[in-house]
Amino acid sequence: MSLTKQQIAQRIAKEVKDGYYVNLGIGIPTLVANYVREDISVEFQSENGVLGMGPFPFEGEEDADIINAGKQTITTLPGASFFDSSLSFGMIRGQHVDLTILGAMEVAQNGDIANWKIPGKMVKGMGGAMDLVSSAENIIVAMMHTNRAGKSKLLKECSLPLTGVQCVKKIVSNLAVLEVTPEGFLLLERAPGVSVEEIQAATEGKLIVNGDIPEMVV
Repeated sequence: MSLTKQQIAQRIAKEVKDGYYVNLGIGIPTLVANYVREDISVEFQSENGVLGMGPFPFEGEEDADIINAGKQTITTLPGASFFDSSLSFGMIRGQHVDLTILGAMEVAQNGDIANWKIPGKMVKGMGGAMDLVSSAENIIVAMMHTNRAGKSKLLKECSLPLTGVQCVKKIVSNLAVLEVTPEGFLLLERAPGVSVEEIQAATEGKLIVNGDIPEMVV
């Protein structure tokens, strides 16, 4: 079976290491903060000017003045700080963020990402995505493997306007965990109950399969 959005976030949380500064993009990435191990120390940064975000608040405990870049209400951990966007983007452009987790509409087999615009549809704007992809050394994408029409979102080449080029390192989709390599998408893990053949059928870009592929643990 394919993973839920929550399970994708849970699997990505295993990529977060002790001492990391992490930026979470809009959508599935925001859920990652809910699943980070309690025995490690992680600082979540948001480009609207927050360092030290915690999990989402429980219903009834929201503070409308404390939000992330996606305008969702958040909690903050002890020692959290607030600052203006110029300082926030200084952190990003200065490469002080260890891990960036983004959503995507499309990812190409060479690591290109398109995640901000669909021509003809109204969008809020680029936001901090272009700064994040141009500055980050480690980008993991959280996404659905196919769109609502069942067409692959892991492509030979992106068809939508690009956010960044050759920048994605790893993808966690509802079907698989894949590493972006110069040769294509290297299949590392498959979702429980999902076959390699199903992943291959859902991947337009080049899929590299080496040996037996283990099921991911979520």
